[in-house]
Amino acid sequence: MSTRTLIVDDEPLIRWSLRETLQADGFLVSEAGDGAEARAALAGESFDLVFLDHHLPDTTGLELLTELHAAGDQPVVIMMTAYGTIENAVRAMKLGAYDFLTKPFEMDQMKLIVERALETTRLRREVRALREQLQQRGETGQLIGTDASLEPVLDAIRRVARTDQVTVLLRGETGTGKDLLARTIHEMSPRADKPFVNITCTAISESLLESELFGHERGAFTDAKDRKDGLLELADGGTAFLDEVGDMPPSLQAKLLRFLEERRFRRVGGTRELEVDVRILAATNRNLEEAISAGTFRADLFYRLAVITIDVPPLRMRRADIRLLAQHFLEHFAREFAKPLPRLGPDAVASLEAYAWPGNVRELRNVIERALLLSDATELTAADIRTSPGGNGGSRAIPATLGTLPPDGFDLAQLDDLEVGLLRQALERTGGNQVQAAALLGITRDRLRYRLKKHGLSG
Repeated sequence: MSTRTLIVDDEPLIRWSLRETLQADGFLVSEAGDGAEARAALAGESFDLVFLDHHLPDTTGLELLTELHAAGDQPVVIMMTAYGTIENAVRAMKLGAYDFLTKPFEMDQMKLIVERALETTRLRREVRALREQLQQRGETGQLIGTDASLEPVLDAIRRVARTDQVTVLLRGETGTGKDLLARTIHEMSPRADKPFVNITCTAISESLLESELFGHERGAFTDAKDRKDGLLELADGGTAFLDEVGDMPPSLQAKLLRFLEERRFRRVGGTRELEVDVRILAATNRNLEEAISAGTFRADLFYRLAVITIDVPPLRMRRADIRLLAQHFLEHFAREFAKPLPRLGPDAVASLEAYAWPGNVRELRNVIERALLLSDATELTAADIRTSPGGNGGSRAIPATLGTLPPDGFDLAQLDDLEVGLLRQALERTGGNQVQAAALLGITRDRLRYRLKKHGLSG
């Protein structure tokens, strides 16, 4: 979607140069030469980005900025003036402007500010959307439960959410919902109106992880054609969640430790120290004490991350919650797929409760999603649960030909070819429907999209 932009300036040449530059980048641009035209434009249309001149014939940019925010509008506002003073800049920022340009300015400088501003705004909108979802649903899947084993977790979350500084380490098996618990801590904290940035350490290659975390300067390496803000910088004022932190490469652990201790860092290729206000939450499914003994994880980083530790119980320790969670997911996917809501039959419940759930809540979610997709019955039975590839409870057996190492060995690189083939088959079988393809493969849609992108496949 194109960014809707309003340029408010009484100088036609300024409006023309900005319009030409922005339209060339795909922006939808409107113009106003004074305050009256600006008010009329803002009353008739919603804008994502506003360039606002400080001095206008009939008003000031600061007055318009005040009116904008009093009306509840939330466009990104960039102030412009030929009379740049620190006082004006400070006043504009306090009133809600994102940044301040002093005329004459370079278009490259303007583009960089716009890029940063829109990215920050996108993250904040995601936070607001998440908060609305949490309010509408009350509790989301992984937090639903009455089992006594969940009570210490919920109590710890309530306590740590009251502060916005302490570092928290969430520990538990894959699929137990550590990412949702981190989001919940953020949403219940004083930082709730600021960005929540999820950084999965294993989803980014080791060579790029430092640049993604800390950003880089132009020319820092071969492909660094422009300066890039890191994810920690984008999370300024909010929360950064380091998922699967136990898999962070040792070369980066020392830099993360330094950041945790000083709250300062340098971009890759940079010389200037940057300081941000970010709360760090981390999660791991690994035994970090064993990793420390093996020399693959720093003990000092572990102690810095584990100021507060929350152990998330696996689903097999929450037997009382399995039916409740299954019903929740059933209702969720019935709404999403616009299908009638079936009942969970007694034998289906018994089958679900008898299963060990090595994939935890995430696996249960996938099993219910797949069962609903593949059944049109008014009641799901144990047979419906078993219709997913594999056996009881949706557990999938590895074909014997894949699980046996040939006598002459095996080239693990061929697994990529195997994965590509399975992805293509799933998409072909479902007519390109990513929801159904992900269900057939027993993964989430986000994971499917990641794998498609990884192999350069179109979905």
